[in-house]
Amino acid sequence: MAESDIPAAQLKKIYSELEEEKKDFAIPASPRSRVATAVRALRHRNFQLFFAGQLISLVGTWMQTVAQSWLVYRITGSTLLLGTVGFASQIPVFLVAPIGGIVADRVNRHRVVIATQISSMILAFILAILTLTNRIHVWEIVVLASGLGVVNAFDIPARQAFLIDMVGREDLMNAIALNSSMFNGARILGPAIAGILVAWVGEGWCFFVNAVSYAAVIVGLLMMRIEHPANLTHAGSPIENILEGFRFVRDAAPIRVILLLLGLVSLVGMPYSVLMPVFAHQILHGGARELGILMGATGVGALLGALSLAAKVGVKGLGRVIAICAGGFGVSLILFSFSHIFWLSVILLVPVGFTMMVQMASSNTMVQSMSPDQLRGRVIAVYSMMFMGMAPFGAFFAGAVAHRIGAPWTVALGGVACIAGAIAFGMHLPNIRGQARELILAQGMTGGSPAEEMTSRGLS
Repeated sequence: MAESDIPAAQLKKIYSELEEEKKDFAIPASPRSRVATAVRALRHRNFQLFFAGQLISLVGTWMQTVAQSWLVYRITGSTLLLGTVGFASQIPVFLVAPIGGIVADRVNRHRVVIATQISSMILAFILAILTLTNRIHVWEIVVLASGLGVVNAFDIPARQAFLIDMVGREDLMNAIALNSSMFNGARILGPAIAGILVAWVGEGWCFFVNAVSYAAVIVGLLMMRIEHPANLTHAGSPIENILEGFRFVRDAAPIRVILLLLGLVSLVGMPYSVLMPVFAHQILHGGARELGILMGATGVGALLGALSLAAKVGVKGLGRVIAICAGGFGVSLILFSFSHIFWLSVILLVPVGFTMMVQMASSNTMVQSMSPDQLRGRVIAVYSMMFMGMAPFGAFFAGAVAHRIGAPWTVALGGVACIAGAIAFGMHLPNIRGQARELILAQGMTGGSPAEEMTSRGLS
């Protein structure tokens, strides 16, 4: 008898009994086996190369992020212009990501990622040269930030979809978690190094180090051997393909509500990072060094969150995790916004980073687990629009509001909105569990045992 012929209720009972038997005979995992589970995606040579190159490059990226914010604030002293630069760097993701998604589904993703990394390196070199020669102006920073945003609109869908080409479906969740761990490990080192370099030799050398760091990831990408580059599709026109991706997200209720919550948090919560120079200088009475420490504290929390996900097998329970972390992020932001003690603010930023990263990485994992391979790039493009694409509106809005009511109240109001979104998502969760399991099972049938997928995955 085929599995599809068994009534759903009976099938669920069988799986439940199997799970109970597995618990009865389970052997406690040794520390070594737990570590092996947490880094299992690194058994793939291609992912090893990717991981090593990105780890170096991302340290430079975070150095540039912190140094650029400080440069803008040092030149202008304006929260509005800080928000404007943030807006310019991320609005292209919202506008261009749908094109980036179809490129990721129709073109060799390996080559796309190489091209985006080379483009990012060139932009970083231009910013470094202008700054080191004292020819930099705010409008030039805005233009270069916009150019990097366009590059990211192609890079994010291609790079996220490229993970499954490197590790396969069975290790995809772990690769996403390790990728987040790498991102946030760099988030700790990058701002700390940037704070020291800015105070010592200025922002320009941070930009130069970032430009040089791209060489590591480019070399790693060129050394890869990809046997199955991408699940390419050429059916229909590009416009039809883009609309197909949006329709899938619209009709898949679990993906739709996850992305709506992600968009809300990105709009009202994430702009706290744009205002960090204001907190460092005006509220906590520090400078570039203190800014680096604050950003690094967020990175510590985010790294811990990513590592906690890396040790998890399967996506069961991630729906609740997303709701709890969105609410926890809001609470943490409110507490941070009212602190006037530097080291207390540093401590409060650890849960901010933890909850933010767990929500983002869990959302990414759930969305990819429910997306068919032929639509993966386009669905991730919508994810990018919600994650990074909404952030520029939030950055611009936060800069304008902070100009009127101050940075602390702006961040606190964003935290309240995050809590409200988390409550709404949690109330909607029971209504989407069934469809989430169906979507995950449908994708799991192409990459593993349906029984394994059904018992180890699902929104709950």
